[in-house]
Amino acid sequence: MPITNRRGILRASLAAAAIGAVGLGAAGIAALGSDKPRQDTKPAHLRGTTPLPHAQVLSLGLAAATVDRSRQLQAAHRAVEAIDGGDIAAWLALGSSTFPEAAPRPRQLRPMPSFAGDVLDPSQSHGDLLVQITGTSRRVVQEAVEHTLRRLPQWRVRWRLEGVRPKNRAEHGRGLSLNPFHFTEGYGNPATADGVTERATVKPGQGEPDWAVGGSYQVIRIIRLATDFWDRDMAHEQERVIGRHKDGRWLDGTPSTDQPAFSADPQGKITPLDAHVRKATPDRRNPPPLVRRGYNYHHSDDDQGLIFSCFQRDLAQGFEAVQHRLQGEAMAKYTLTVGGGYFFVPPPGDEWLRALA
Repeated sequence: MPITNRRGILRASLAAAAIGAVGLGAAGIAALGSDKPRQDTKPAHLRGTTPLPHAQVLSLGLAAATVDRSRQLQAAHRAVEAIDGGDIAAWLALGSSTFPEAAPRPRQLRPMPSFAGDVLDPSQSHGDLLVQITGTSRRVVQEAVEHTLRRLPQWRVRWRLEGVRPKNRAEHGRGLSLNPFHFTEGYGNPATADGVTERATVKPGQGEPDWAVGGSYQVIRIIRLATDFWDRDMAHEQERVIGRHKDGRWLDGTPSTDQPAFSADPQGKITPLDAHVRKATPDRRNPPPLVRRGYNYHHSDDDQGLIFSCFQRDLAQGFEAVQHRLQGEAMAKYTLTVGGGYFFVPPPGDEWLRALA
């Protein structure tokens, strides 16, 4: 089927299905994360080699323009902190519209632009505040979400997504999972905690406001995948689109955790020049400074895909550099980005609240 037809079918079914509510157990609130000690002192968004297997991502906006924004941000901060820990990792991230005009904002924070091939649905894009709640089970996450929203009556949900990480596991220090195309995600992440911090955390001297040091830019992309079309292709064709074998090995036989010799294949006879991984990072010795921690979503057979999520210290050097390189990749005919946004995860503590007051 021609590329235009495939993308046309994806475009024709943009409307997202609502997430079905999960009943709350009587003992649910008592099991939330605040009752359990944290085993990892890292910020919630970078905690653990592997992200917790279940998640909900919620974009929030203030219900009325007249409410005290500073007070409502404090309420959101307290509500999210109250559930974080134990079986839950939860955090909030700030959209560009959160900041008063005179407030010192992260210098690269703005509404996410529409890149080539995107069809952004306004009802699934941007937001004043992003709340992401991850947990050990779908039920634990749902209970935490409902508990949090009850504490935030002045905030309305603009859009929300539920995600899961199939075959969520750690190998060689990296968190891996299976995406809807049946390929493993996560090999490009750092293999050490220090490497994660180096790529994902804003440092002094970057020109950011003092309060933002220790925080992270978070990019969310809601990417619909044409799994029906993908599944019609032979495995070797899929592998050439991705640039890896399904078991993670590179197409030239290099083990998954080693660096392939793209320079020895300048014509792309082994790994095509338009393969996803080759376009994203042509020089594997210098990986992009970002950390991916995404989830799969499944609303229906016609509406499923990736909640792409990545963290970085610098948007231009991280996500945006990769996104521009991906133009013309072979995988584009199977994907359509319909929403998401740019956000900033503040560092631990509440100094950021004073900066926004």
